[in-house]
Amino acid sequence: MRAFVLHGPGRAAVVDVEPPEAGPGEAVVDVARVGVCGTDVELFSGELQYLRDGRSRFPVRPGHEWSGRVAAVGAGVDPGWVGRRVTGDTMLGCRACRRCRGGRQHLCEDRQEVGILGRAGALAARLAVPAWSLHALPDAVDDALGALVEPGGNALRAARAAGIGPGDRVLVAGPGTIGLLVAMFARRAGAEVHVLGRDPATLEFAASLGFDRCWTAESLPPLPYDAVVDASNARSLPARAVEWVEPGGRVVFIGLAGTPSLLDTRTLALKDATAVGILSASPGLSATIGAYAEGEVDPRPLIAATVGLDGVAAALSGGRPAGAGAGPKVHVAPGAATETD
Repeated sequence: MRAFVLHGPGRAAVVDVEPPEAGPGEAVVDVARVGVCGTDVELFSGELQYLRDGRSRFPVRPGHEWSGRVAAVGAGVDPGWVGRRVTGDTMLGCRACRRCRGGRQHLCEDRQEVGILGRAGALAARLAVPAWSLHALPDAVDDALGALVEPGGNALRAARAAGIGPGDRVLVAGPGTIGLLVAMFARRAGAEVHVLGRDPATLEFAASLGFDRCWTAESLPPLPYDAVVDASNARSLPARAVEWVEPGGRVVFIGLAGTPSLLDTRTLALKDATAVGILSASPGLSATIGAYAEGEVDPRPLIAATVGLDGVAAALSGGRPAGAGAGPKVHVAPGAATETD
């Protein structure tokens, strides 16, 4: 089968590889859609911290935001999975340690991460994953939405961590895929949503989604923000987020800068504010599927284009497919030619 493989920083190719077989406890999925993520970009550039730490090594096949249909299952797996449309968890814990037994398998010290750490990803015709990591997709959640469940799960967890509800005011910094999804879930919770960005075109796109309170750092009004969600990769934003949040409010960190960020914990303490970090979508996947199925959150406008495997390298390099829309997300259909939907 054809697969997109990274051989080193900036070195990638679509190659023929042996298709996976379903081992005991596993399912093999015919991949329908895959989202290109910022983590994939960092793998491509060689800047991912896992590479620096020696946890991830080239060659690697990326792709952890995916949807597809189960083609085969291994020993010990319910055959009823075959033919079902699914997505799956990225974080695959050992299921035996204290964290896994406590329901925090996404924090397992010995975890695999699909397409990132220890397990081949979805940028291929087929993908093998543990059957326990699968989540069935209802008919109302199509392949495109299915491949947006993983980023949506991260965003839903961030919005929940912000502790917001009707009448609250939340500032979301970083209007990329995750930030805009956080804004969507915050709006669903009834909050007054403000979006902070740098690029006028990005803020214009956010406004087109119904977020009419869009600002730059220079134009941000001095309002009391009950919560601030940092979904950016800016090194300076964590400290600013703590400055902007109201005393007694909550600051949620879901974005990661390429270098360490600094903030004054005295400000955090003197404000009696709560800081929360969000790593994974795992605990939010089922609820995200439900929100998409009910139409409460519709992230389809975030998809700018859908390309084939031959278009992945250009997307990871920052290129925009011809005819792409304004959204931040590029999807891949592994069986398709390179083209815009």
